[in-house]
Amino acid sequence: MANLATLKLRCDALTSQRASGVARVSYDGKTVDYRSVAEIDRAIEALDREIALAEGRRMVRRVHVMTSKGL
Repeated sequence: MANLATLKLRCDALTSQRASGVARVSYDGKTVDYRSVAEIDRAIEALDREIALAEGRRMVRRVHVMTSKGL
């Protein structure tokens, strides 16, 4: 497992690249090409989970389901 500072740098790099619309991210002399924004989003979520684990906190996610009969 990478250290907390490295995880945060990687997450920051992904977040800024996602905002700019670029699918290529470079950090620590490494370059990663992503196929889609959804793939970048999944990588950010995975890094967020790793950061939370390294900081000793749990990730809490809430899902709200709304339905209607369409009338």
